[in-house]
Amino acid sequence: MAFIQTTSRPHRPLWPAMKRGMAGKCPSCGEGQLYYKYLKVNETCPACGEELHHHRADDAPPYLVIVIVGHVMIGIVIYMEMMFRIAAIQYLAVVLPLAVLLSLWLLPIVKGAIVGLQWANYMHGFDPDGADDDPEEWK
Repeated sequence: MAFIQTTSRPHRPLWPAMKRGMAGKCPSCGEGQLYYKYLKVNETCPACGEELHHHRADDAPPYLVIVIVGHVMIGIVIYMEMMFRIAAIQYLAVVLPLAVLLSLWLLPIVKGAIVGLQWANYMHGFDPDGADDDPEEWK
């Protein structure tokens, strides 16, 4: 079953846009910085001028990071339990800082991928012909 595009919008490749977002770059051109602070997305791309303020990443990046970090940490805890005999306080000394650092590292990567996904699929205001820019029409 093939996807048939019925609109006149130009095709935006999904995976390159997500990879650019994961790298912290504009999903459109891949040159300009996506963020101006840790997780604050630029209003527009400094290189190509693409409007980025439309993104609606909201709670998706933290949720996905929790899922990813949870799975990684379970593997680490199981490995530590099977290979070593250590006290509970040593688990905390290893696992808690690792979970926090891994979460802080992954959060901008996952958020960039979500912004790239939204841009490539013309979601949440990234569609120049769309009506979802106006919050009054959401009701």
